[in-house]
Amino acid sequence: MAATKENILHTALRLFAQDGYEAASVSDIAGELGMTKGALYKHYKNKRDIFDSIVERIYQMDVDRAKKYEVPEETFDKSPSAYRNTAVDKIKVFIEAQFHFWTEDEFFSNFRKMLTLEQYRNPEIMELYQKCLVSGPVSYMEDLFREMMEQGIWSKSNPKQLALEFYAPFYLLVSISDTTPDKKEAAKLLAEHIERFIEKNASPRKQKE
Repeated sequence: MAATKENILHTALRLFAQDGYEAASVSDIAGELGMTKGALYKHYKNKRDIFDSIVERIYQMDVDRAKKYEVPEETFDKSPSAYRNTAVDKIKVFIEAQFHFWTEDEFFSNFRKMLTLEQYRNPEIMELYQKCLVSGPVSYMEDLFREMMEQGIWSKSNPKQLALEFYAPFYLLVSISDTTPDKKEAAKLLAEHIERFIEKNASPRKQKE
């Protein structure tokens, strides 16, 4: 049962990334899996149920990754203390891991492609696209940088502008990675960008080895 649910989820997301959420039907998903719609409905109530399960999985994986790399799991409003105790090196490792997941992990990559395809057709997916890939990450970095400035870890500056400067190359390189089979080059460019950014903005006495 669990294996079948997983297969449905991954197959549906692959079709959503390929054809768009609106275009891919339950019949398409069932046909791709070689099962009837009735058999699929034993696992998920409808296409929306599949979509909600995909989003829930993405959020949970994101939280798990934040825990693993010791960076804030929630928004600043919910967990301000976490933003005041994040080391520079933790941010570097976390962002590089995020790049790997958004470009190379099949589930995350297909989710990103689905959001990109559907963002102008579906207001809800546009909101998800912004939250996951654009304004959400920028706000997250802005809150981190602002609190790190207060702690003396980061040089004083405009935190929003700094967040934009930090995140823009990430966003651009994710897009570039879709057009090249050699994703290592894009990852290398990102790592170099992060190193230069840290050298320019972090207070050396506060950086942790």
